[in-house]
Amino acid sequence: MLALRRLYPLVACAGIAMAVVAAVVGQIDPDPYLDPLNLTISEYAALDRGGATEFAMACLGIASFALVVGLRAVKAPVGAAAERLMLVWSAALIVIAIVPTTAPGLALDLTAQVHRYVSVAAFVAMPAAGALMVARFSEDERWRVVARPVEWLALVGGFGLLAITYVALPGDRVLIGLVERALLGAEVALIGVLAVRLAQLTWTRDASRVSRAALGRLVTSHDSFLTGHK
Repeated sequence: MLALRRLYPLVACAGIAMAVVAAVVGQIDPDPYLDPLNLTISEYAALDRGGATEFAMACLGIASFALVVGLRAVKAPVGAAAERLMLVWSAALIVIAIVPTTAPGLALDLTAQVHRYVSVAAFVAMPAAGALMVARFSEDERWRVVARPVEWLALVGGFGLLAITYVALPGDRVLIGLVERALLGAEVALIGVLAVRLAQLTWTRDASRVSRAALGRLVTSHDSFLTGHK
């Protein structure tokens, strides 16, 4: 049980790091038609066909699920509603990685429509979850240190949702890729803050327990030695 609890933050942090690296690598392409500023992440992935973007989304979804399980293991003051929203986010990312969308300009088939609606759910879920967690974190001594970063990142995510809604509808998709990537960046930063804090709490507490146990064994051995030589 102890090993599993220590594994959750490791999987979360490693998955987030792998997702960021894969996303950055996958979004670098000399092809002038692949413009990350004016193509959404899904459109870019549909045209690129390299698989790096899908891999990044899958890593992020798995990392987010491990984060939720890890937060529950340490009894973090997340709250039921925020936890469900984080599960929606993690499940949606995995679906996005598996279910493809169509290239820009083509009609949306059923899988592309599923991809679109699941993407919307993912983008909405994480800022909402962050907003719900702020008050609970502020009241908990262990998590108070991340309350303000979570608040600011949730706020940035909220503004990002407004911006991408405007750009996608009356804004004629101008720089929609830039806005979407900024929004996703804020959401990834939010779960990154939670994952790092989870790792700090888990590994520090476990290290303290190991130290106390070792000290206890040392004291017991010392007492036994003294008793045996009386």
